[in-house]
Amino acid sequence: MTSLARWTSRGAAAALIFVGVAVLDADPAATRFIAPATRIVATPGQPLPLEGAALPVASLLAVSGPMRYGEFVWDDSGVAGGPLWVRIDREAQLISVFRGGDEIGTAVILYGAPDKPTPAGRYPILAKRRDHRSSLYDAEMPFTLRLTGDGVSIHASDVREGRATHGCIGLPEPFARKLFDQAKVGDPVVIV
Repeated sequence: MTSLARWTSRGAAAALIFVGVAVLDADPAATRFIAPATRIVATPGQPLPLEGAALPVASLLAVSGPMRYGEFVWDDSGVAGGPLWVRIDREAQLISVFRGGDEIGTAVILYGAPDKPTPAGRYPILAKRRDHRSSLYDAEMPFTLRLTGDGVSIHASDVREGRATHGCIGLPEPFARKLFDQAKVGDPVVIV
């Protein structure tokens, strides 16, 4: 699904720093630890290029190989405090969560089907609901972060190949819980 090449192919000058990263999937018993993993770090004065970035990007988590549906990486160790922001890349089918300029989490996502596409743009998180049920689709949507007045949200979902949403961003539940716990109303979300 995605790999280190997704970032390094953009031609950015960067250094690789080794860190340990846990790769988890929706089943907590299936947790795998990949060591050593890497963090891609921008060179001084030259942030990493990333379309739609809300802040200059100082470092990215490097995933050593393709991620599968339901997997995610979350590693905020050694990352200083700062504002939280989210970038969703529909083409790469990835979400990236940043604290300041440092990526702290990434996951494979679901997004809108062709007849109900996920809209591109920049959105503030309008509301948070830990336990939400869609009245329109009669579906559970735990850990909801509402982005638009007409229902586009980020929420936990069964992230599997061949699935899509009605315009929302679906995340593996453990990742959605982590994001929900750290995100605040007003935090920016960029969808490219």
